[in-house]
Amino acid sequence: MAVCRCLVVLVAALAAAAAGAGTEEGDWDPVIRMPGEEEPAAARGGEPLDEEEDDGVGTRWAVLVAGSSGYGNYRHQADICHAYQILLKGGLKEENIVVFMYDDVANSVLNPRQGVIINHPEGEDVYAGVPKDYTGEQVTAKNFYAVLLGNKDAVTGGSRKVINSKPNDHIFIYYSDHGGPGVLGMPNLPYIYAGDFMKVLREKHASNSYAKMVIYVEACESGSIFEGLMPEDLNIYVTTASNAEESSWGTYCPGMIPSPPSEYITCLGDLYSVSWMEDSETHNLKEETIKEQYEAVKERTSDSNSYGAGSHVMEYGDKTFKGEKLYLYQGFNPENADITYKLLWQGQKSVVNQRDADILFLWKRYELLNEKSKEKLEVLREITGTVTHRKHLDSSVDFIGKLLFGVENGPSTLGAVRSPGQPLVDDWDCLKRMVRIFESHCGSLTQYGMKHMRAFANICNRGTPATAMKEASISACGSYNSARWSPLVQGYSA
Repeated sequence: MAVCRCLVVLVAALAAAAAGAGTEEGDWDPVIRMPGEEEPAAARGGEPLDEEEDDGVGTRWAVLVAGSSGYGNYRHQADICHAYQILLKGGLKEENIVVFMYDDVANSVLNPRQGVIINHPEGEDVYAGVPKDYTGEQVTAKNFYAVLLGNKDAVTGGSRKVINSKPNDHIFIYYSDHGGPGVLGMPNLPYIYAGDFMKVLREKHASNSYAKMVIYVEACESGSIFEGLMPEDLNIYVTTASNAEESSWGTYCPGMIPSPPSEYITCLGDLYSVSWMEDSETHNLKEETIKEQYEAVKERTSDSNSYGAGSHVMEYGDKTFKGEKLYLYQGFNPENADITYKLLWQGQKSVVNQRDADILFLWKRYELLNEKSKEKLEVLREITGTVTHRKHLDSSVDFIGKLLFGVENGPSTLGAVRSPGQPLVDDWDCLKRMVRIFESHCGSLTQYGMKHMRAFANICNRGTPATAMKEASISACGSYNSARWSPLVQGYSA
């Protein structure tokens, strides 16, 4: 019982700290106030811009990816569904928007509004009408690559919808989930590795099947996917929620300001994601440029440039077309034609580190259950197991570093961050190999342990043989019973 009480105190403190993160005061007004004159929309009969109009931009395509599963990760599917509604209202056709999401949130027994997903405390349902292109076991890195390349033969299951784009077309990619140095999560392992993603982007460019592409990525350490890797000659512009070494943030979380409706025990959105989407909803995208949205999102995501509870929004790739209008990628909603004001906000009072959002969710669930219920005990066990495995991962990686590089040099070697412009690792196959060795002996990394990818990359960058890594992993974890955390159950991350 003493251990349980300690864990309860630990998690409660974590939740309290998350709720208090951030120092900016002021209320953010989420209401979209439409101006009185709506002649442009009326002139079109209230219909969105038809992307097949002869506007010289070809077809607009989009790929939307929620890379997680589970109700505790509600926010990622909410982000993706919201993005779909924005693009649809902007005139993109359903047949040209490919959606990846596990689809286990809207109808979860934990969802207080069955069949509904919201992305803002006062938001409307964003789930209705979202196509189920790739769901459940179909949400994989392999299918994502095949869809982007337009390779229908390589797709497994799903709607078999792919990006069958032509030379004059424009492509928008938006990803939301957990990440780590060099990797983006997927609900079905393995992860998306930066080296593989770059190969796919190069192949797409070599196929001469698009004019320009814009990529938005919401994930921890998302800058590491492109740092030192993203060429400037692929006609691809990228922005990320964070730089190569920091977390991204969840928002609209329980106990925070603004808070979700009282019946919700999970975060509704991610800070970078809601920043760009709420910006798009309150601007005329035939007037706003890519650069202007980047600057607005950068300010909001950075907590008004204070970084008290925020991250550094980054940009990579080809920056020469930042002056182009957003409608080329996100479409144009005629209802926003005469919007002249800007979204009113003064910063969130609090956000939560993406990697702590699952603990916050479990704690809120625990608080609401009856004291004597069997379910409450099961949730406490889940909290206990999750925290214990987190500690095991941290201590094991630390110990392996000391075994390989010495007690004094181990921590600094594993945590070393390369200079800007350098990729995370020189040999991506080596990184995958080290991850598999570690997981074979120490258990699954999980979405929390993704943060240790830098350590494995640095082990590779030091030229460490696989045999040495195996011996160190056995020494660190030989007596550990990974049980539910076994890669035989969870799958391998690489």
